[in-house]
Amino acid sequence: MTTAPSRPVADRILELLQHLGIERVHVAGAMPGDWRGLAMTGAARVSSLTLLCPTGVDATALAALASRVLVFHGDQGLAAERVRSAMARVPGATLETLTDYPGLPFADIAAERRQEIEPTLLDFLARMERQSPSTAHAPPAKTGEAAGLSYRIVGAGPPLVLLPLALAPSQWEPLLPGLSRYFCTITLRGPHLGYLPLLESRGQAPGYVRVVRNVIEEVALRPDEAILDVGCGSGVLDRWLAEHTHHTHAITAVDINGYLLGEAAALVHRAGLQKVVTFQEGNAEALPFPPDRFDVTLSLTVLEEGDADRMLSELVRVTKPGGRVAAIVRGDDYPALSTLSLRPQIQAKAGRAVGAGAVARGCADASLYRRFQSAGLIHVRKFPHLAVYDDAQHVMAQFYQSRILSALTPDEAMEWQTAAAQAEAQGAFVLAVPHHCAIGTKP
Repeated sequence: MTTAPSRPVADRILELLQHLGIERVHVAGAMPGDWRGLAMTGAARVSSLTLLCPTGVDATALAALASRVLVFHGDQGLAAERVRSAMARVPGATLETLTDYPGLPFADIAAERRQEIEPTLLDFLARMERQSPSTAHAPPAKTGEAAGLSYRIVGAGPPLVLLPLALAPSQWEPLLPGLSRYFCTITLRGPHLGYLPLLESRGQAPGYVRVVRNVIEEVALRPDEAILDVGCGSGVLDRWLAEHTHHTHAITAVDINGYLLGEAAALVHRAGLQKVVTFQEGNAEALPFPPDRFDVTLSLTVLEEGDADRMLSELVRVTKPGGRVAAIVRGDDYPALSTLSLRPQIQAKAGRAVGAGAVARGCADASLYRRFQSAGLIHVRKFPHLAVYDDAQHVMAQFYQSRILSALTPDEAMEWQTAAAQAEAQGAFVLAVPHHCAIGTKP
């Protein structure tokens, strides 16, 4: 089942605003797919746009809003570098640097940096209101759904739409009390927003599924073995695994992110798999299970997000003797590959830009293999793998290209876009993203 939007997200948001009787609105979010279309086609309806550590920035999309844009960004790592590079091409925008902060997509930004963000954001919104006042708003319905988007309204005053904050576990909750004192905050969620379309699209993309299928084949599942998936996200791979194994294995899926778990449970219920896949909130560094509980434990692009050695130790702890532990991590130590006809320096720059990085103790490189040995696992099998995206219009190809374009100069970006269009027209577009995979047995 696909949850990729059947219509533009901007159209959905504009329909929601019409449903709520709102003419102009302040908007805040992170994911380019949520705000790009609105910034380009609905700029007249946007009183201001605030981005909290965006995963990518399309400078062209922000042109019409430049003086009404506030961007919080970190000062460390690839993500921060991409944002700084792109925002240099948006004169008039306001930038706020969060020091000693990488601002990765899974960072709990509103919880970790609330004291810096809240006063700056409120001051910015107040300035925007003085320049272009909007009508105070307090709709009678506090929760509801329109245009496929669910909303929750808190407070009264000028309307402020809060789009999902990437993979942040707390989302906007730490900031809501302060924001709702002055604004009618409208928090949006649903399968068409935030990281959900990306997680769903990646989990259904043939190139990525091929990576996961190869790992599952190497695991060699036996009849009735119990499976634990740690860091399940939207549950897309759990649904795939349930179907792939013909509903013959009980799958327990764990994530620290309550926001994602809620969406994952709804999608599993919609697929009729609730008797096969069950969800539980839990921290990968301290799993809420006794030792020797599962036959197979999986960690699929999660060891990047915390203390990888501690998470791996927990995976081993809850695995039965003789059971298998399997992990996939991004291969940020290798550049992404493309078939585009580009100058070597642009090809190299683009290849590096695809990586997302990892937290200080995380793993997004070939150290995965050493870690498996150090964790005491035996019969360790190690293999790098490329997730291949060969449709330039696929959600994941577009997502990675947004990262690439954020890192390129305007001339380089134009060269990339021209080469991508040419490769697409010739049926030769390929963007291959590296991953590392490992499987080991618990003695």
